[in-house]
Amino acid sequence: MQPYYLLTVLTFLPLAGTAALFTLRADDHEWIRRIALAISLVEFGLSLLLIRGFAPDSAQYQFAEYHNWIPSPPIHYHVGIDGISLFLVILTTLLTPVAILASWKSIEQRVRAFFITLLVLETGVIGVFVSLDLFLFFLFWEVMLIPMYLLIGVWGHERRIYAAIKFILYTMLGSILMLVAMIWLYELSGSFDLPQIQSMLVSGQVTLSLRTELLLFAAFFLAFAIKVPLFPLHTWLPDAHTEAPTAGSIILAGVLLKMGTYGMLRFCLPLFPEAAHRFAPYVAVLAIIGIIYGALVAMVQTDLKRLVAYSSVSHLGFVVLGLFAFDPTAVQGALYQMLNHGVSTGALFVLVGMLYDRRHTHLIREFGGLATPLPVIAAFFLFVSLASAGLPMLNGFVGEFLILSGTFVRHANWAAPAAIGVILSAIYLLWAYQRVFFGEVTQERNRTLADADRREWAVLVVMAVLILWMGIGSVGFTRRTEASTRNVFMLMQRPQAYNAQAVMDSRRSPIPGGLR
Repeated sequence: MQPYYLLTVLTFLPLAGTAALFTLRADDHEWIRRIALAISLVEFGLSLLLIRGFAPDSAQYQFAEYHNWIPSPPIHYHVGIDGISLFLVILTTLLTPVAILASWKSIEQRVRAFFITLLVLETGVIGVFVSLDLFLFFLFWEVMLIPMYLLIGVWGHERRIYAAIKFILYTMLGSILMLVAMIWLYELSGSFDLPQIQSMLVSGQVTLSLRTELLLFAAFFLAFAIKVPLFPLHTWLPDAHTEAPTAGSIILAGVLLKMGTYGMLRFCLPLFPEAAHRFAPYVAVLAIIGIIYGALVAMVQTDLKRLVAYSSVSHLGFVVLGLFAFDPTAVQGALYQMLNHGVSTGALFVLVGMLYDRRHTHLIREFGGLATPLPVIAAFFLFVSLASAGLPMLNGFVGEFLILSGTFVRHANWAAPAAIGVILSAIYLLWAYQRVFFGEVTQERNRTLADADRREWAVLVVMAVLILWMGIGSVGFTRRTEASTRNVFMLMQRPQAYNAQAVMDSRRSPIPGGLR
């Protein structure tokens, strides 16, 4: 049995929970934190019911709700999940209490406003992942921007205003393109309902000319590529991460970046398959450049938080490469890597935040030898770094292996240079770890730093157990995503949209460096 209103409750519970925070005095910081944490934990507990009621073998949207909303144009409140969005919703509900606990002591100004903003952000993100109406999707997409802008601009560090404005300008540019494409798609189909549009395209009731499909694909893809962010649209990300508070970085890296790759898998591939095939070689080149470029730039960073930010550019390049390899294994790996990156990079930002709370700096030169005063944090930092580098038995290995193996079957000349990124990630992560934790204590004030307290222990243990579980129990995730992944390929096999000649034309496209 599937609870009928479960997705609505999950979407709006954090927003409704902000009312409880408004009833508290603005200076009652302890109870504000406790109520916010309680709301987020209830939300996470409810999200686990999705797994219990989810049918793994079905590619249909589940827990669906459909209600009339606006009669003209016909806009509906239509929500549902499949294997693609299931774990992204749960990842969001998991990382929100982690972000709250990570901010327990570091946020001392405008505390009530901070946690209200965080809960509103959770509503926006979940709404994006469950929306099946294009207008509703766009509405939640925009709702998500405002609290993220405030988290960076109000509670960020020295250059927070610059980073917040850069974030909003980049993302709004993508939003405008996506809105134009949605309206155009509505004019062609007469509907904003995503399943209905997909059905019309598959049945031939609505057909797209090649030019129209290419333009629609480009508009959607650019909006999502900015959010990923894909090279060369990535320049907003390091600034946003560096200046954001720890909670902002956790949510930004953990789930907001996945909205871009989710959008590519949900919209770009099934709606515009011929355009996707034609653009795929060029997208693959950008993804490979991002993998190597992000790793190389991370290697030379002197700011630890900025290093982790550039690692996201590299790791998300793997996800985009897997999506556009058009291989079921690679797409499964890309979807799993979204979850892996959210957990491991979210944990890295938690750990970097713990160091910042103790020293109020992210500069690597200010650390050194921290394994002596901070053995617990050092041990967890090494564990998470190895997971992010793709050590077997940990979560990062599974996603990267599936992506590279699936891509190699279809495009060996894409997989070979992309594999360099795996080597480079081990280099920059372990070198950074060596400079921060090994050797003699380089700063006298570091000798008296306090190690992890009980709250920090709890967060780190949960993240570490999840990293290990995802590394050795990946089948529990992939068997629930397989049917939906294969359904994407079924939607792409439209006779009027994809044929062998299109594939041959795509493979003959000239690509720099011999990559096709």
